[in-house]
Amino acid sequence: MKRSLAFLVSASLLAFAIGAFAEDKSPLTLSDTIALPQLHDGDFDHFVVDLKGNRLFATAEENSKVLVFDLKTNKLIHSIVDLKAPHSLLYRSDANKLFVVDGDLGEVKIYAADTYEPIGSIKLKEGADASAYDPKTNYLYVVNGGKDAKLPNSYISVIDTNTGKVVGELKIDSNDVEGIAIEKSGPRMFVDIRGNNSVEVFDREKRTLLATWSVAQEAKKPTAIAFDESSHRLFVGTRDPGKLVVLDTESGKVVASMPAAAMVDDMAYDAASKRIFFAGSLFIDVFQQKDADHYVSVGHVPGAFRAKTGILVPELGRYYLGVPHHEKQTAEVRVYTVTQ
Repeated sequence: MKRSLAFLVSASLLAFAIGAFAEDKSPLTLSDTIALPQLHDGDFDHFVVDLKGNRLFATAEENSKVLVFDLKTNKLIHSIVDLKAPHSLLYRSDANKLFVVDGDLGEVKIYAADTYEPIGSIKLKEGADASAYDPKTNYLYVVNGGKDAKLPNSYISVIDTNTGKVVGELKIDSNDVEGIAIEKSGPRMFVDIRGNNSVEVFDREKRTLLATWSVAQEAKKPTAIAFDESSHRLFVGTRDPGKLVVLDTESGKVVASMPAAAMVDDMAYDAASKRIFFAGSLFIDVFQQKDADHYVSVGHVPGAFRAKTGILVPELGRYYLGVPHHEKQTAEVRVYTVTQ
């Protein structure tokens, strides 16, 4: 009887320990590191992936390069160097073209993605930075102008990536504009207006302002953005202070707000796991969506100083984080396995 009781107690303790371990399991596990000792100080900006070609593109903004990595070997295989300050990118697999938004040049440069040779450019204003792509129309929406161009207003230029021409423009009443999210089921476009601490909603077809939703009551400097269209929830990453702010896209009201990593620049929502990946300086925060109005932190993963840009590749179960060179920290791209 005593032996049976001891066995039951031991089994219970083991089950408890296993349960506690499962609850504490990190949502991201570092699996590889791609060292980039040739890079000097300066931030990374955004990433884009070519799944069919097994390539990852990264903008080493202040190193004036686009870096190309092999997704199978995690090796650097090419560098595009005829750039000045590359920010965001678009890879069109159907056309095998790479579009690179360069802020200092004030243009979008177009490359043949098989040879990396330049094949065209689209002139914009200086300060060209964030962008978003609508695959239905093949239009690329690019933020430009504003404070980096020493202009009182920012603009969102509408580029037809089939023709390589600007086909429209929205004038924004702010000189500081950041992330863009595109609605697939309708014509709306959601834009982080960092200059007035709000999200502005535009009709992409009519190119008119529909609404302005302030987030100032929660935090300032909205910078990153992601969208759960099925639940009508917009995720906004702020910098002052670092927070995840959740908006109802039917009403514009804030339904949740949680502390998060500082200096966010990239955020991704994974519909399959209902998780939000929030890249900020020193940490990657991962949040679980319990339902449309309730969110919990499930990971506060150590990152690095100013490692605030990353990309989730759910098809591979991976997350890539750009780590800039800083003092004794060598520049690198960290490869994480996504765990459930």
